[in-house]
Amino acid sequence: MRLRQNAAGTSGSLGKGPYDRLVLRGVTVIDGTGAPPYGPADVVLERGRISAIVSAGRNTDMTQAGQQVDVGTDSWELSGHYVLPGLVDAHAHIAAAEQGPDADYSYRLWLGHGITSVRETGCLGNGTEFTVREARRAAANEITAPRITPYAAFGAGRSEPFRTARDAEKWVAQQAELGAEGIKFFGAPPEIFRAALAEAERLGLGSACHHAPSDVARVNALTTARWGLGSIEHGYGLPEAMFTDRRVQHFPSGYNYNNEHDRFAQLGRSWRQAAEPGSRVWDDTRDELISLGTALDPTFVIYTAARDAARARGREYLRDYAAPQAWEFYQPNPANHGSFLYDWGTEEEVAWKENYQLWMAFVRDFHQHGGLLTTGSDAGFIYNLYGFGLVEEMELLREAGLHPLEIIRCATANGAQLLGLHDTGTLEPGKAADLLIVDEDPLANLKVLYGHGHLRMRTDGSLTRVGGVRHVIKGGVVFDAERLRASVREQVSAERERLGAAAPFTP
Repeated sequence: MRLRQNAAGTSGSLGKGPYDRLVLRGVTVIDGTGAPPYGPADVVLERGRISAIVSAGRNTDMTQAGQQVDVGTDSWELSGHYVLPGLVDAHAHIAAAEQGPDADYSYRLWLGHGITSVRETGCLGNGTEFTVREARRAAANEITAPRITPYAAFGAGRSEPFRTARDAEKWVAQQAELGAEGIKFFGAPPEIFRAALAEAERLGLGSACHHAPSDVARVNALTTARWGLGSIEHGYGLPEAMFTDRRVQHFPSGYNYNNEHDRFAQLGRSWRQAAEPGSRVWDDTRDELISLGTALDPTFVIYTAARDAARARGREYLRDYAAPQAWEFYQPNPANHGSFLYDWGTEEEVAWKENYQLWMAFVRDFHQHGGLLTTGSDAGFIYNLYGFGLVEEMELLREAGLHPLEIIRCATANGAQLLGLHDTGTLEPGKAADLLIVDEDPLANLKVLYGHGHLRMRTDGSLTRVGGVRHVIKGGVVFDAERLRASVREQVSAERERLGAAAPFTP
């Protein structure tokens, strides 16, 4: 991918605030802790923080118990609305030059879906220095963007592989000096991988790993968890940790890792080769991962095209929100990572459907036994679009068997915990004012969080769109989420006109 050389977000922040005092009146609160919703409540924001949540029979600020919240510089009447903590995308990528007109494109789609924090896992499309600079600008509210936690890709910027453990340690230290807050690994020789991971931990950096098939035979997910890995990304490395009758996945003759059709087709056959659900190996692996404190960030959504390519290509929001750069990048092309659907048939999709059943079973089991589970989208690839992808990830956790309250906790409190954002993730007095406002109940239907809303029939038989996040607040700065999404639609239309590109599905 081409790194962005220009600064993004030069127009500054489109938000208002933080307010001296803002009261959100009459809302139903879903606080992200796993507690059931309650309301009507008044949520009081003061200078970027939640100062009180007052509700009949319940007051979450004991210092103000019994006091009426009836004085405020600004007050919104929001009867019938739901307030949730801002969502956390724990596996995100800022749009590279091939994936969108600018970085703002991804920022506005994230905020437009109530996503107030993202972990940039690898900074691959734009580079660590660019991402760190953007993270600082976002923190200062100089740009319209979520909080950004930058993780540098292991080995980025080097012209050759690491030769020694000491070289790897020096590189990790350099990334910390640049401002990276974590390291994303893909794989490396064991002694180099372990040394780099230890150095990251010593320096207080986070760590994540996409256990690439090229290295997983030597270092699987359980190995890295024992070394102190923070999170396992996607599903790579987990089935390989549970092989009982082999040490290497059964790759067929002619397999070529550089051929992404081969790579993704065989990835869809990995879980069936692992230990069975409920077996001793399965349970022991689950329990050890939990005891080690390693999180799972499965990003189910990024692979859904593998089980139904036509459905992924036809996601209805792509017509209005997919920039021509993104749409072109999605098209089958061996030169673009993830654009592997150039001969994807029934056999591949059937294998992936079974793969999902087993993978989801492990993730559900891990979660139910107390493991830290988060939500990430890995958007920008495989017909998966920024903002929309995280909502679909939440739907996929519902498919996996989690309760909607558990899913919201995964997408808020758990994500904040993984990213080390101790000041956000739940709606509690004293926390940063990171939240979203929606006028439909997401516990009844997660689809109301999608930017294009949810299609519903009226009593007279006509159709209407409902839902869509109304407002998003980051650190007390209020953004009109509907306006942010409208600005993306306008930008997409302008880009199509500029490039002479048709809308998706248009001949």
